[in-house]
Amino acid sequence: MTAGVDLGQPQAQAIRSDEDVVRVRQLVRTVSVAVKLSLVDQTKIVTAASELARNTLVYGGGGMVEVSTVDNGRRRGVRIVFADSGPGIVDLDLALTDGYTTGGGLGLGLSGARRLVDEFDIQTAVGEGTRITVTKWSR
Repeated sequence: MTAGVDLGQPQAQAIRSDEDVVRVRQLVRTVSVAVKLSLVDQTKIVTAASELARNTLVYGGGGMVEVSTVDNGRRRGVRIVFADSGPGIVDLDLALTDGYTTGGGLGLGLSGARRLVDEFDIQTAVGEGTRITVTKWSR
């Protein structure tokens, strides 16, 4: 147990408010420290999680996140799954393009998050929602 987090079990967190986005950041930081990610990699995964949690809230209308530890036999890591039942992403290629934004921001959310992690998978269907899975491995 690390700071009240059972690393043997995935940790679920609802994303319904700005406060929940902060909770996601804290949870991801706690788990990344526990699996001994470097400080740089901790910062990368927390930043990616923050971007994706905010997207889940703003564009997906809220949803859930599940944070878990993973082990491939050689190293440990953090896997995070974001899921919402929002409108989905109409043009995924465009949404993953640097600089593209529908929210007036910098447009670095999805593409930036993808660059900050080791594995990035996105599944989306218009009218059904979006599911994004990211993994950051220890070095």
